[in-house]
Amino acid sequence: MEVTRRDFLKLAAIAGGLAATDRPGLLAANAAEKLLEFRPLGNVTLLHMTDSHAMLLPVHYREPDTLLGIGPEKGRPPYLTGEALLKFYGIRRGTAEAYALAHLDFAELAKRYGRMGGYAHIATLVKRVRAERPGRTLLLDGGDTLQGSATALWTNAGDMLQVINQLGVEVFAPHWEFTFGIDRVKEIFGDKDKPGHFKGEFIAQNVMDISWGAPGDPVFKPYTVRELGGARIGIVGQAFPYVPISHPLRFVPDLSFGIREEQLQQRVDELRQQKVDAVVLLSHNGVGVDLKLAGRVRGIDVILGGHTHDAIPQPIKVGNTLVINSGAYGKFLSRLDLDVRGGKIAGYRYKLLPVLSNDIPADAEMAALIGNIRAPYQSRLAEKLAVSEGLLYRRGNFNGSFDDVILEAMLKHYDAQVVFSPGFRWGASVLPGQAITLEDVYTQTALTYPNTWSREMSGADIKTIMEDVADNLFHKDPYYRQGGDMVRVGGVSYTIDPGKDGGQRITDLRIGGQLMDPARRYKAAGWASMMQVDGPPVFDVVANYLRQVKRVQVEPRARVKVIT
Repeated sequence: MEVTRRDFLKLAAIAGGLAATDRPGLLAANAAEKLLEFRPLGNVTLLHMTDSHAMLLPVHYREPDTLLGIGPEKGRPPYLTGEALLKFYGIRRGTAEAYALAHLDFAELAKRYGRMGGYAHIATLVKRVRAERPGRTLLLDGGDTLQGSATALWTNAGDMLQVINQLGVEVFAPHWEFTFGIDRVKEIFGDKDKPGHFKGEFIAQNVMDISWGAPGDPVFKPYTVRELGGARIGIVGQAFPYVPISHPLRFVPDLSFGIREEQLQQRVDELRQQKVDAVVLLSHNGVGVDLKLAGRVRGIDVILGGHTHDAIPQPIKVGNTLVINSGAYGKFLSRLDLDVRGGKIAGYRYKLLPVLSNDIPADAEMAALIGNIRAPYQSRLAEKLAVSEGLLYRRGNFNGSFDDVILEAMLKHYDAQVVFSPGFRWGASVLPGQAITLEDVYTQTALTYPNTWSREMSGADIKTIMEDVADNLFHKDPYYRQGGDMVRVGGVSYTIDPGKDGGQRITDLRIGGQLMDPARRYKAAGWASMMQVDGPPVFDVVANYLRQVKRVQVEPRARVKVIT
């Protein structure tokens, strides 16, 4: 894993910000490397990543084929996919950039350009930028970092704590971290000077203790001020606003979350009174909420956002606020250079840097740490369960092919008529002909409330559940959305009109090919329940199914008809 002098020069050019003309011909050998070129600007560099979901190693992660905006959102970033996305940003199909950002030709391009992400490769980029910009660089993590893999689940997030400390994450805001329970969150993000704790700062202005009644007291530090390049930068933390709704309440008893727009304005005003030169919101709201928030809260210069997994190549400007989202699964590292002077931002330069692991040497120290973390579990992780004959993926507003594998496993296990599976946006992809390992199953299912359930439900109740999730996804007001995609359904087909009002979006709902009868009782199953249930964990159900079938071919099915 040693980095050679040639690697050093190459990475100095890539991450150190040298223009191609500074090293003639150095980057010409591989067009993918040109995506990493960056010409430095100003006196402050913010590095941002988010939603890695504990993916220690490089992965394949297919971007969505369907991402629907509502009303004025249609046809505008981030609600662009495929050809529309490439055309908007002027990206040529088949290039490394197109592979990173779009779902088109994914299996073919994955073989050409390889996996993306991996903390050892991210560490190389981070180290080079820090070496180039000493005293001017800050690394921020937007959360959804400690959850999503087998090793994170089995070590109670201990693996990721070691990795983000090794990477040198300096400021952190949370979401899925709370699924390990508030006690574990406080243990990890408590006293940073104690061994076994996060060494950076954990900030979240919108989490309140309501055990003594409203309005309650702040649970975490709301913001921090950092001196960078002679400038004072205030950073406010924003946890995911709907933690007690999207996850079991038992993980965060006596805590209240929310967007807390007025409280956020107060925090920004406090920072301005402290004479900071710029204010950054480290957010896990989701991009729709961030865009609305940017137009309503005064004094925020930059929003570094996450949660909805949107990879946005250019900042979206709302008034004087730059809104940035940095994708997911470690595929990207955002770099924002700011020219901060006279108490304001005089200029900026931004790039969403794709972490193409074939083109970025692995950092030796991080690679060694990851190897040590994974070693006790390697044989278990590598168990080959089946072979996929097609591309398996999850991401997209509606059912993905790996979702269909989970649904089929549940249908067979419970002999159910209807199966519900959450519309999570995390889950690595599997290429055609690739073995599906136990680790692959966990990348789709590794959560702390994995148990499955089965019970009878009326047709009316089934439709109500689907309408409620659709409203969460397609509500006209972003403040009422909780992120994620449409609930995945097995044994069911339906038509959906996202532009309709709540309760009226879903029609032609069929179960087993027959029109749903609101009064009939159907055998239903699911997993990731908000209530405590005692069925076998979903990863066991799916793994056992794959061991039996040996080969997986997901047939294209017209489960969902979308009216746009």
